[in-house]
Amino acid sequence: MASRPLCGGREGRGVTSVARSRRPSGWTWVYDPAGALRRSKKPVPAALQHEVERRAQALIDSTLKPRYIQPPPRKTELNYLVDLHARWRGPFFYFCSRYCSPGPRALSPFFESKFARLQYAGNVRFNLAYFRHTGQWWEIAQLLSLEECLAKIEAGGLFTP
Repeated sequence: MASRPLCGGREGRGVTSVARSRRPSGWTWVYDPAGALRRSKKPVPAALQHEVERRAQALIDSTLKPRYIQPPPRKTELNYLVDLHARWRGPFFYFCSRYCSPGPRALSPFFESKFARLQYAGNVRFNLAYFRHTGQWWEIAQLLSLEECLAKIEAGGLFTP
């Protein structure tokens, strides 16, 4: 008796179907109260945007600039901080620092670096993150009020430009 071809004309190879689970066996459910808010695409209300900008600029002018911006050094090739500012990009509010690159091999005379991020999570709450040396944002607090976020940034520590 001749064997008949299976699966597209190939002889001797049967089709094996194994039911697979949707997720790998090592996965588990974890409670994340801010997860739903973090994944939401709620737009930031315009009034809240203006309030955050106003309070952040007051923090920058009163505390951060006097603390971190120094007069430019003489005859140096090292980068130095020249300005601090903040801006919105989608649901994220970034605190940014601007550096001067005076060296002869500099790619550009200035560059910008972000050091703190507030992510709007809904209900006038924010998730607070800092920019790690690995090039990734690391969220350290969730569902904080604006006052709590600005107090943590003012305290320094991880939020140093």
